[in-house]
Amino acid sequence: MNWLDDFRSKKVSAGEAVAVVKSGDRIFTSGNAATPYAILRALAERRDELTGVHVFHLLLMGDDPLSQPGMEKHFRHKSLFVGPADRAAIHEGRADYFPIFLYEIPDLFRRQIQLDVAIIHTSPPDEHGFVSLGVETAASKAAADSAKTVVAQVNEKMPRALGDCFIHISQIDKIVEVSEDLPELNARPASDVEQKIARHIMPLIEDGTTIQLGIGGIPDAVLALLTDRKDLGIHTEMVSDGVMHAVESGVVTNVQKTLHPGKVIATFILGSRELYRYIHNNPMFELHQVDYTNDPFVVAQNDGIVAINSAVEVDLTGQVCSDSMGYRIYSGFGGQVDFIRGAARAKDGKPIIALPSTAKNGQITRIAPHLKEGAGVVTSRGDVHYVVTEFGIANLHGKSLRKRAEALIQIAHPDYRADLEQFAKDRNYL
Repeated sequence: MNWLDDFRSKKVSAGEAVAVVKSGDRIFTSGNAATPYAILRALAERRDELTGVHVFHLLLMGDDPLSQPGMEKHFRHKSLFVGPADRAAIHEGRADYFPIFLYEIPDLFRRQIQLDVAIIHTSPPDEHGFVSLGVETAASKAAADSAKTVVAQVNEKMPRALGDCFIHISQIDKIVEVSEDLPELNARPASDVEQKIARHIMPLIEDGTTIQLGIGGIPDAVLALLTDRKDLGIHTEMVSDGVMHAVESGVVTNVQKTLHPGKVIATFILGSRELYRYIHNNPMFELHQVDYTNDPFVVAQNDGIVAINSAVEVDLTGQVCSDSMGYRIYSGFGGQVDFIRGAARAKDGKPIIALPSTAKNGQITRIAPHLKEGAGVVTSRGDVHYVVTEFGIANLHGKSLRKRAEALIQIAHPDYRADLEQFAKDRNYL
C-alpha cells in the first residue's frame, strides 16, 4: 500500500478517533498553538464512558474541555507546564503538576511513562507522506514515537515547519482532517518598566551574539531595541513575532553562530497568523525536540549566548522562584534552568534573570527578603549570574551572601530598600 492509500484508509471522524482511548489509559496531547481542539472536544463528549484517563501535556491554549469541574474522575491532567487552561484545576486539586526541566520531558515517555495514546496536531502530508508537527515539536515527537497508538489532527492551516519534526503517515493510526485557525498570541506593548529593563540588558548583547528569549513584555522589549545590532543569532525554545521582525529587518542573520550557523533553532512557535505563515517551509527556521534545543550541553555550544528569563521573585541570596506564587502553582519550570545553566557553561555566555522590581502596582517587592512561604526554588542561588530590574544589573556570580544582598538591594525598588537592608542586617548578611 502506498502512503496516500494508507492516509485515506486511516481517515476517521474525531469521535471515531477517540474511541481508541480506554479507561485508565495514559494519553498525551500536544499543546501551545498546536492544541488539538477538535479531538479534545470529541474526547470530552465520551466523559460518561471513561474513568481515570491520565492526560499528559505541556502548556495548553484556550479553553480546555477536559479540565472543567466535574471532569476529574474521567480525565485527570498531568501538567508538565501549567497555563490558564488548567491552572484552576491544579490549584483546586483536580489535576497534578509535575515540576521538571523542559529538556527532560521527552525521556519521560521513552523510559518512564508508557503512553497508550498520543494525540498530535500536524500539517498535511508532503509528497513523501511525511507530516510536520508544525508549531510545536517539544515533546510531541517523543510521545508519538513511544505511544502504542497515535492519533493525528491533520490541519490544512498548520504550517510545515522544518527540522527534526516530521512523522510518516505509516506511524499514525487514526487521522482526523480539519481546517481550523491556530490560536494566536497577541503581544501587548511593552510597559515603561519593561523597556527600562530591556535597556539595561542591551549592553550585554553585542554584535554576533546568539540569544534566547521567552514569552512576555521584557523579551519583546529587548527584541525591539536590537535595531543597531548586527548578525545576531537565535537558539531558543520559543519563536515569537519579535524574532520574525528581527529576521526581516536583517538584525538576525545567524551567520556568526557556532552551532547551526544560518539557522534559527527552536522547539515551538507562538504568535500571530503572520508568524505561522512566515515559518511555513522557511529553511532559516528549524524546530527540534526539546531535549535537543534545551539540553544545557547543547545550549553551551553557542559561544557568547545570552539567555534571558523571567521570575516571580528573587530573594536576597539569589534564589529564584518562577513557577509559583507561594503555594499556588502558576506555570512551570519551562526552559529557564536549561538555558541558565547552558549559558553559564558557554564560552562568554551570559545567563540573565529579568523581572520588574515590584508587583501589584508597587504593593509587593519582587526582590524579596525571602521567598514566600510555599514558593519553590526553580533556579538555585548557585546558578544565578545576572539579575536585572528597571533599576539596574546585579551580577551575583562568585559573590558572597553579603555582596549578593548588597547588589540586589541596589536594584530593588527604592521604597523597599531600607526594609531589605534591615532584614539583611538582622540575618547577618550585612
